[in-house]
This record gives sequence, structure tokens and C-alpha cells, in this order.
Amino acid sequence: MTLEQHTATASPPEPLPDARPARRPVGGWLVPLLVVVLLGQMAVAMVTAAVQQTPTIDEPVYVGTAAEYLHEHRVVHNPEHPPLGKLVVAAGVALADPHVDPSFTGDQGRLGRHLLYESGNDPWRLMLFARLPVIALTLAFGLVVFAFARELAGSAGGLAGLALYAFSPDVIAHGSLATLDVPAAGFVLTSAWLLWRARRRPRLHLPSAGVALGAALATKMSMLAAVPVLMALAGLSVWCAREPSESRRRTLGRVAAGVAVVALAAVAVVWVSYLVVDPRLRWAPEQPVPAVGGLRGLAVDLLPFPEAYRDGMRVQFDFEEYPWEGFLFGRLYTGSLWYYLPAALLVKTPLGMLALWAAGVVTLVAVRRLRPAAPYLLVPTAVLLGTAMLGSRDFGTRYALFVPMFLAVAAGCVLAVRRRWVPVAVGALVLFVAFSSVRTFPYYLPYSNEAFGGPAKTRLRLHDSNVDWGQDLGRLADRLRERYPGERIWLVYKGSGVPSSYGIRAADPRKVPVREVRGLLVVSDSSVAKATGRLAELIDSSRAIDTVGHSITIYRR
Repeated sequence: MTLEQHTATASPPEPLPDARPARRPVGGWLVPLLVVVLLGQMAVAMVTAAVQQTPTIDEPVYVGTAAEYLHEHRVVHNPEHPPLGKLVVAAGVALADPHVDPSFTGDQGRLGRHLLYESGNDPWRLMLFARLPVIALTLAFGLVVFAFARELAGSAGGLAGLALYAFSPDVIAHGSLATLDVPAAGFVLTSAWLLWRARRRPRLHLPSAGVALGAALATKMSMLAAVPVLMALAGLSVWCAREPSESRRRTLGRVAAGVAVVALAAVAVVWVSYLVVDPRLRWAPEQPVPAVGGLRGLAVDLLPFPEAYRDGMRVQFDFEEYPWEGFLFGRLYTGSLWYYLPAALLVKTPLGMLALWAAGVVTLVAVRRLRPAAPYLLVPTAVLLGTAMLGSRDFGTRYALFVPMFLAVAAGCVLAVRRRWVPVAVGALVLFVAFSSVRTFPYYLPYSNEAFGGPAKTRLRLHDSNVDWGQDLGRLADRLRERYPGERIWLVYKGSGVPSSYGIRAADPRKVPVREVRGLLVVSDSSVAKATGRLAELIDSSRAIDTVGHSITIYRR
């Protein structure tokens, strides 16, 4: 008997293909309690990381821009990302009430550093407050994962999906930062879930799905790749909601109207995000905007968004032309590798989670009752991943955070298969994921699974936000103070933090002859991975004696 036949014979007939499965009711208090426990441990993990980590490379730009929104009410810096994600960060910045220097002039790189380190503010406090709204939003997306999976596979499936989400090292790592990757991916997932619900109540859920899609577009421009997919899913949902007696022409009219509602709502959200910052929509870019020609230029010109958004797209396209350096499995290269993201996900995803993702995909395709949900979960994931794989920046799995979100829901669907061994196998794999995730606490950014040696070995295979994004400068200061007081420090730090603000007095070893570098050589692991010339010579002639947060190595010379 095939998997599909077994499921069909074991399940009672359903009135709709996407109706919830009939399952034994679980105690009314147990499911909410487990949801609270799962999200509670996730909150503890994210808040702990937020408290202990210094600013990563991108965060000062977003925090500085958020403060600029609050005090200047204009879009000036960081046009390559729309305002909504930074407005989320601004909610925390407003509570921190930092001092902002109105006389500051400079680029977006200096903007955040000036706010954090040169304006009389406490960088620890300001960064924590900026991160808290993103943490809250990440927890809310966990509820979306639970609700989506529960509708497909019952409460047990919802809990399994939520557990994979709540223990995902990547989601925890980036959900604890004042960055845009988790909010953008979560809004796309929310839109897909609402479109799935629109199969039964399109008038209620289509506008909400459009708002969620607009929120994703107003957070990161890379989410534009999801627009054609979600528009098609909107039409599919309206088609599935039609009455049996309804004429084909009327149905097609309703499909067109439904797609238009989603599109208009999404466009409106993007415009509103800019109007919230500046009701007058003034736009004076801080630096020249590159010209973009050909089909890309035509596509930008046709976007129904504010000029600042379209100029941000031009900046993004210009980034795609830059010859960035990448690092994968010990190989340093210029340009990009199309298989970089799948390889990085293979390294940085818990083994049990990989197994459940694969089982979830097979279940969605093989089980007839679940098959209607497959386009809503698998097609957006495939399209967004394919688009990200074609990008020029091999900087980390943060460009694919939608994968652990969407596939957590898919994995929960495995429990819709009615075989006695399935709950036991799923439970064992979820526990394996939880164990692997908890073991890396609180160092989630450099996580890699057991097959690749764990977080201590990630630096040998990946770089940048996969392992070392500048997050451990504060921990380095503590380590030097506790174990190496009075030592001469030579530092090569990759990050946006200012070492002297954390009590680190160090010099750059690349600016003096090699023979003069004596004492402690401290190097960010991303810089180790890409070391050439004098730095490579220094590292090769030194002895590694310590590591900080699995992202910074201390050498003795």
C-alpha cells in the first residue's frame, strides 16, 4: 500500500481539500502551554544573545537610520532598503530615547557608529532596545508557523512545526538582531498563510494577505521575487472558493478582482511606510544613485512605488555588479557560486531538521489531502531560494531565512501520515534538533551541525554572517581583561563596533613590519578565512591559543 493510499483509507472524507484533519482532541490547556514553552525558550535564547552581542556589521546602519527617521522625518540614508523594517527597529530606539546629533554629516556607515559611540549614548542599552521589537516580531511569526501547520496537520503538526521554528539556530540568531532578514521572510510566510485561508473566505483574507505582502516589500526589496508567485496563489485561492454553480466568466472576474485587491493592498503598504517617515515624501539621496539600463532599468521605472524605493532598487542592482569575495569549504573566491546557499544551509541546519524538511516536502506532494497546500509552501520557497542563489553576495544563510520558516510548516505535515511509527520518529528528530540547538547556546550565529563539527568548526567552511559578523567584540574585551591583562594587543576586527569603546587598546598589525608584531594577535575568523599577504604571514607564524564566541581567534606571537 502506498503512502497516499494508506492515508486516504485511514482518514475520514473531508468537505474541502484544505480542511483540518480529524484528530483525537488534545487537552484544552496542553497545546497552549506547549506553545508558550516553545516560544518562551526561544525568547530566552534571543534576549540572551541580544544582551551579550555587540553590534553586527549591518545593525548600526539600521539603528542610525531608524533614529534619523524619528528625529529628521526624512528618508536620506540607506535607500537600498525600504523603511518598514527600520520603523520596527525605531520603536525600540524611541523607547531608548538616545541623544541624536543634528549637526552630523556623513555616509550611512558613519551614521550608526556616530550615534552609538560618539553621541554620548550607551551602545549596550541602545542596541538591546533596538533589537527587542525584532525579537517580538520573530515570536509572532512563530504563531503563524503554528497556525499554518495546525490547519494542515492538527495540533500535533502545529507543535512540531513550531518546535522546528523555535529551535532553528538561524532564526534565533537573526531574530535577535536589529536587522531586516527575519521580518521580511516572516511577512512573506504570513501572506502565504493568509492566501491559503482565502480558499474558504477570500473576502476576509485576501486584503490581509496583500498587507502582509506589502510589509515584506516595504522591508526588503529582495522579496519582490515573491510577488508573481503570491499573485498567482491569490488567483488560485479565489478560483478554489468559487461556487459550483458559478459561471466561468464570473469566476474569472472574481479571480482578477482578488488579485487586484492583493496587489493594491501591497502597493499601499509600501507607500504608507514612506509616508509615515515623511508625509511630504521628500527625497534627496545622500550619495549619487547609479544609473541602471536595459531590462532592469525598465523594470525599475515601472515599479508603482515612491522614487526613493526605485532609487534603492538601482543601488541594489549596482551591488549585484560588484565582485564580492566569497568563502566556502576553505575556498576563497571572487564572484558567486550558484550552489553556495544550499551548501551553507546544509552546514548550518540541524541534521534532524534537514530530515524533517525532506519528509515534509515528500508528504505534501504524496498525500492527496495535503497536495493543495504544496504550492503555498513549496513554490514561494523554491522561487525565493532560486532568486537568492543567483545573487552576487555569498554572505550567509540570512539571505534564505524563509527556508526554515516555510519548511517548518511542511515538516509539521508529516504527522498527517497515519502510521504508528511516524509520531515516534518525528518526536525523536525534534528532540535531536532541540538538543543540537541548545548545545550551541548562546552562540547561534556560528552554529553548524554535528556532521560538520559544530560551531567551533564553522569558520573552516563559511565566513561573514554565517560565523563572524562582529558580534563578539564585547566578549573579546572580557576575555582579554580576565585572561590576558597587560598584554600587547594587535587586532584585526571585522565589524562595526569600536574596540576602544569596550576597553580594547590595540593596534593594526598590518601597518607595521611583521617582526614588530609581538604579544597577542587577535583576528576575526572572517578575516582569517580571507587572509592574504602580510596578514596571512602573521597568522602562519603565530600559534592559536584561544577562541572567543567561535568567531574570533587569539594567537600568541
